[in-house]
Amino acid sequence: MKHLLGISGGKDSAALAIYMARNYPNLDIEYYTCDTGKELQETYDLIERLESVLGKRISRYDNYDHEQSTESNPFDHFLNAYGHYLPSATARWCTKKMKLEPFEKHVSDEPTISYVGIRGDENREGYISKRQNIQTIFPFRRNIWSGDVIDLVLSDNNRSKFLEVYMKYCASEEEVICVQVINEPISLTNTTRQKADRLLDFGVFRFNRVVHELLRETDYPIGRLDDFPLIANEDNLGIHDIYNILNDSGVGIPAYYLPIEFEVEHEGEIRKGQYSRSRSGCFFCFYQQKIEWVWLLEQHPKLFAEAMNYEKDGFTWSEEPLVDLCVPERVKQIKLDYIRKQESARNKFGTNWKDELLKQEGLSCPSCFI
Repeated sequence: MKHLLGISGGKDSAALAIYMARNYPNLDIEYYTCDTGKELQETYDLIERLESVLGKRISRYDNYDHEQSTESNPFDHFLNAYGHYLPSATARWCTKKMKLEPFEKHVSDEPTISYVGIRGDENREGYISKRQNIQTIFPFRRNIWSGDVIDLVLSDNNRSKFLEVYMKYCASEEEVICVQVINEPISLTNTTRQKADRLLDFGVFRFNRVVHELLRETDYPIGRLDDFPLIANEDNLGIHDIYNILNDSGVGIPAYYLPIEFEVEHEGEIRKGQYSRSRSGCFFCFYQQKIEWVWLLEQHPKLFAEAMNYEKDGFTWSEEPLVDLCVPERVKQIKLDYIRKQESARNKFGTNWKDELLKQEGLSCPSCFI
């Protein structure tokens, strides 16, 4: 059984690596990263600090022949292969060629458990491989199981079997209500996820034991294990827990998440705001907000120029070409718009406005794999 944990360069995957090493030292986890060759230096610095704390090398996966390619990095290699067609939200060849394929190539046909750092305060699933030999687990969430597992074990077809196994672990005083919840048919207003949440309220460990027992009758990798230690895991970690793990370990928060103050003069008044990056990934990621492009322009001008140089033959990273975005008046307007966004969040959420804004920005797009 392979145990794999991918390091994207972001806060959540870094914290998960530390969390798993601390709490499950007996699991022989291989840590890896899929290097596109276009990461920020802060990402490479983070990986070095992680290797020091983990006492273990983080493997580098890629998906191209170094000797045959005319390019020195994966991104430029595949950009040439795609005829300079830049990746976008509707054509994410970058994720496919530089993240998913290297991962699945390394896994091959071996039964594998992949640990992914989706937090308990996030409402998304993350990457789930369609290959039967790869199973994804979410240790930061109360519900560690992926949606396909929940759909299977709580399907109407498996209701009687689930009930039979669940009753072996059910406390007598809860039998009536548990039976009622389990017997309610799946519908648009009672989805498998909603049913799972209600059963988890009766006991996380109990629910996990039932799921594991049912998986023993399937081809899921965890079903091959007599015991899986995360079954007893009842943690549900949010963003502040992630920051605490990183800071307590000495790895620290990736530098590009740290807010930087900026000022803009508007109608004779100095307006102040803060910007930072909301996610890891390539420095020219097309999911970046406009304020993040401004951050790149001002904090890493050489990288911004490199990103701008990729825009040619009608291909751009977003609907607004970088040559237009970097004009001083446009930069000023983007900053003013973002200050208004921050002020609106402050008025709406009060003292928690920074957390809420960070949460919105962090969840504004699909993950770049992990």
